[in-house]
Amino acid sequence: MSAQPLAIVGSGMVCGAGLSAPASCAAIRCAIDNFSETRFMDSGGEWIIGSSVPLELPWRGIPKLLKMLAMVLAECIACAPALSLEKVPVLLCLAEEGRPGRLADLDNQVFVGVQEELGITFHRRSGIISQGRAGVVTALRQARELIYGERIPSVIVAGVDSLLTGPTLKVYEDGERLLTSKNSNGFIPGEAAAAVLVHPVMSVNTGLLCTGLGFGTEAAVVEANDTPLRADGLVTAIRSALSEAGCELGATDFRITDVSGEQYYFKEAALALTRILRQRKEEYDMWHPADCIGEVGAAIGPVILTVMLAAMRKGYSPGSCVLGHLSNDNGSRAAMILQNSKGV
Repeated sequence: MSAQPLAIVGSGMVCGAGLSAPASCAAIRCAIDNFSETRFMDSGGEWIIGSSVPLELPWRGIPKLLKMLAMVLAECIACAPALSLEKVPVLLCLAEEGRPGRLADLDNQVFVGVQEELGITFHRRSGIISQGRAGVVTALRQARELIYGERIPSVIVAGVDSLLTGPTLKVYEDGERLLTSKNSNGFIPGEAAAAVLVHPVMSVNTGLLCTGLGFGTEAAVVEANDTPLRADGLVTAIRSALSEAGCELGATDFRITDVSGEQYYFKEAALALTRILRQRKEEYDMWHPADCIGEVGAAIGPVILTVMLAAMRKGYSPGSCVLGHLSNDNGSRAAMILQNSKGV
């Protein structure tokens, strides 16, 4: 195990399937989704199917991101009554620069706006990580540096994103990456926010530990057709995470990933597995929460951590050690090893 493991001790989540972490995780566990017709139409004249968060008013754009983010931050900090949001650094994962339809001045508007929404001022070591789906692993690395390097006792890692905007859907549909009436090899767009509270490991009864982190870069990105996919970036990320955790892939019991429907990412995950796994397994399941909540961009990392915390605490996880991996369209790859603290 890493000399600097992180304990994940609390969470908050809103998505199309639930407006709290318990409700969302229960829906995902039962494979319940809230997919429905959106107000957007595809090129075939059919309504695009999506997964929107049903709030009390029809907010859109930045206001809706702020409402969702404020909800999960409040839910997350409520798990530790002795703490307040002003005293805990918040590392916020947002869509990467260049993501189709990314809102103008997103970083500043969300970072400042959510503080106004909550009526607080964030801790001085709070910050933004605009790295899309893989950003959560960067956030965990920064949280580890704050906790073990600067002796900050707690950090919140959060993410919020929405792909339910006209410009975003138009680009993905034109690139044949969106699930529509004319394309079956695509994802269902969604939106979500999630947050987890991270501590140093002080006991073995916290529920979920992160014991290894890894990063890589893939040359054969999803929209490049002239480079053969060998999953080199994902393999590098997974091997680095395993090295930090001090274990082999065979010691993990299953995977949880950000894949959301596109064949490219399923193929990448399968290739990486065949190149690393050297131990025969009767079963090696792969969880992908996007099946129930859609493609939620930068929010998927904290969603994965929230889902795994619930699974470990409630005992329905198919094992005590899990590989998590995430991939960005720009080639960034990241992996993490998560363990049930009772099994360490």
